[in-house]
Amino acid sequence: MSLADTITDTLVPIHKEGYKFVLAFLVGSFVLGWIWDPLFWVGLVLTVWCAYFFRDPERLTPLDDDLVISPADGKVSSITKIIPPSELGLGDTEMLRISVFMNVFNCHVNRAPMTGTVTQIVYKSGSFLNAELDKASEENERNGLVIDTAHGPIGVIQIAGLVARRIVCWTSTSDHLGAGERFGLIRFGSRLDVFLPPAATPRVSVGQTAIAGETTLAEFDSQKGKTVSRKA
Repeated sequence: MSLADTITDTLVPIHKEGYKFVLAFLVGSFVLGWIWDPLFWVGLVLTVWCAYFFRDPERLTPLDDDLVISPADGKVSSITKIIPPSELGLGDTEMLRISVFMNVFNCHVNRAPMTGTVTQIVYKSGSFLNAELDKASEENERNGLVIDTAHGPIGVIQIAGLVARRIVCWTSTSDHLGAGERFGLIRFGSRLDVFLPPAATPRVSVGQTAIAGETTLAEFDSQKGKTVSRKA
């Protein structure tokens, strides 16, 4: 990523979910400064980081119903075939699972990987293990969405991590989501799992950096030509 891209990604609006946190950090900075002047600057740096964490940039999403777009910024941490969590009601046969791990420096706004209608939202309490661990999919606190798409139902799971303690989802059952549309976020480090039908072909590798709303994780028709994009 170039310096210009970094600056552009930094100087963007803050999502409204972050307003109260940024304000709290700023107030804390003044309190620390009242105790000892140098601590004000420490608090101010943390305030800037908090604002950066809750950034919400525009993204250019490919317009193609055969593409699966990354729901999160971060590192592709796993590509495997596994039976989806039972609460999603997606059956007991293996599906393709692609996981994206977000660290505390990634943008944490989550976006729909495909266009479709939300048919189910299931929250499940759990542990707060390191979200990069494979068992986090089953043991950690999570919120799962089932989206009915042109290629059948897919699962999207927001998974809390070691630091994350709050999953936010503002979409509802029966809502229609466009690919790349914002549907939630997870505060301070976490992971997103996408469960896809067997016909999907991965288009990323483990360790690759993904950009929410832009990076193609998988596709259903490898014979298609060039696609166009739209802002989301």
